[in-house]
Amino acid sequence: MPLKVYIIAGEASGDQLGAHLIDGLKALVPDVEFRGIGGTMMAGRGFGSRFEMSELSVMGVTEVLPRLPSLLRRISETAQDVIRFEPDVLITIDSPDFCLRVAKKVRKIRPDLKVVHYVAPSVWAWRPHRAQKMAAHVDHVLALLPFEPPYMETAGMTCDFVGHPVATLPVTTSAEAEAFRAAHGIGAAAPLLCLLPGSRMGEIKRHAGTFLEVVQRLTQEIPELRVVLPAAPSVFDAVTAVFSGVQNVLVLGPKAGSDADKYAAFSASDAALAVSGTVSLELASQGTPMVIAYDASPITKFIIKRSFLLDTATLVNIVSDTRAVPEFIFDKFTADEILPAIKSLLTDGEAQTAQQQAAQVTMERLGRGGEAPGLRAAKSVLKVIG
Repeated sequence: MPLKVYIIAGEASGDQLGAHLIDGLKALVPDVEFRGIGGTMMAGRGFGSRFEMSELSVMGVTEVLPRLPSLLRRISETAQDVIRFEPDVLITIDSPDFCLRVAKKVRKIRPDLKVVHYVAPSVWAWRPHRAQKMAAHVDHVLALLPFEPPYMETAGMTCDFVGHPVATLPVTTSAEAEAFRAAHGIGAAAPLLCLLPGSRMGEIKRHAGTFLEVVQRLTQEIPELRVVLPAAPSVFDAVTAVFSGVQNVLVLGPKAGSDADKYAAFSASDAALAVSGTVSLELASQGTPMVIAYDASPITKFIIKRSFLLDTATLVNIVSDTRAVPEFIFDKFTADEILPAIKSLLTDGEAQTAQQQAAQVTMERLGRGGEAPGLRAAKSVLKVIG
């Protein structure tokens, strides 16, 4: 009998985690059968998704509400599919609003089924009660951050730190960075800013206008400035529409199956202006100094402001236990606030060095140089199901 594994991933980051987990399980188990919901990376491993993962890729209160009827229908359909498949384990990856509702429905019918959730909720940052709610439907958690297991164990679940996939990214060489500049006509001495306004349409709508204003004003002060904007496939057209008329901005189109050009852009840049999220860790993996900025809908801001527990939202600051990366969140998300920080970072060698040191510490703590996270996650899953 094959080992039967049902996996649900609802975001691009979850698709990546799921793909590497599939690799790990295949390496350890000679006969394993997969089913569930995933994206293109999981599909590349022969995984057939029950429906398009993009249906689940929404976040924020105002974004979710219009989609609620279809999401509720998909929750019921997915729970029924899990029960029909009769898996040995249900693995839910991030997207807790969807995944944990599926797990709750499944456990009513299959209370004995082991449920593993990949990516611990950030209870150390806000809404700590989420761990207790999750423990009602989840047996085990695979954590990306090294300090998370005690939070999950206190709530009543077992938890293993399995490492973060960003720590396995290859580091672009100086020769590759120089080749990137040369290929795009960017002089070796020209100051280069990397712009990352988001990978979702909602993020582009909220951030692109302010990012554009920062670039325009910064160019007036630094005429030789060049800007590169690696755009995700989902927002390439929208980003191009905003920045196409700006002469010093290069919008970098996505290359199928490879992020090498994006990471070369990171490494070739002197600094980056990026939204908050995993992209800060990607920049850190290449040693790129950054300024983080983020805005949200009024309702989402109201909720987070009332419950956020930390003085920083940037993962590099949190993991490295520093405050090396300046951030401009919500009310501080203005060109007037962001512009001086970017200008300073482009010219302040000490600030750049401090960020590069924090980035190195972050990558080490996330597992750089250790066993592949997908394999560690697979071993953890097999331990749980015996």
